[in-house]
Amino acid sequence: MQPEPTVWVDDSHPIFRRGLVACLSAEGFRVAGESEALAPAPRTAGLDLLLFEAEGTGLRRAVAATRDPGAATRLVATVSERGEALVYSAVEAGVAAVLLRSELGPAVLVATLRAVACGHASVPSALLPRLLERAASGSAQGSGRLTEREREILRLLAEGEDTQEIAGRLCFSERTVKNLVHDLLVKMNCRNRTHAVATATRHGVI
Repeated sequence: MQPEPTVWVDDSHPIFRRGLVACLSAEGFRVAGESEALAPAPRTAGLDLLLFEAEGTGLRRAVAATRDPGAATRLVATVSERGEALVYSAVEAGVAAVLLRSELGPAVLVATLRAVACGHASVPSALLPRLLERAASGSAQGSGRLTEREREILRLLAEGEDTQEIAGRLCFSERTVKNLVHDLLVKMNCRNRTHAVATATRHGVI
């Protein structure tokens, strides 16, 4: 059984932040630290997830904190409102999941973080239609020239498959799948898997 992810929690509200830390610790997550406005900045070595408040300068600070090319830390943002612009900015910046604070409960929090640690991505379902529309004005460069293998990988990503599951479905090694996904994101000029799936769906690629 895989150990629970290591998480850094950043939030400007001490009570909310401590509640997140208590919840995650009770579920077996390893909380590496907590902060407000990412001060002190988390050490990304060995850090699986950075859970942060996206409002204000939070998104910019979180992206900067994980800019090290060698860092494997995945970003999970919380937002106070159903602000599609902020959610879309987060997706474009490479955030793996966005959680609405008004709908955030222990079960949702834990399930989302576990899924992100396994390679999945998540955005609020209520905002997905508008995000898909906005993706059309983003860059779908190369989407019409995708190979059948790349289209198949996109379909599997859209179904929520992680790297290990895709490798099993396609009889590839996990390293091969990671390389293929990386090349696909570069080809489509997309920041992450969520952005790629949204763009491909909007353009009828999958």
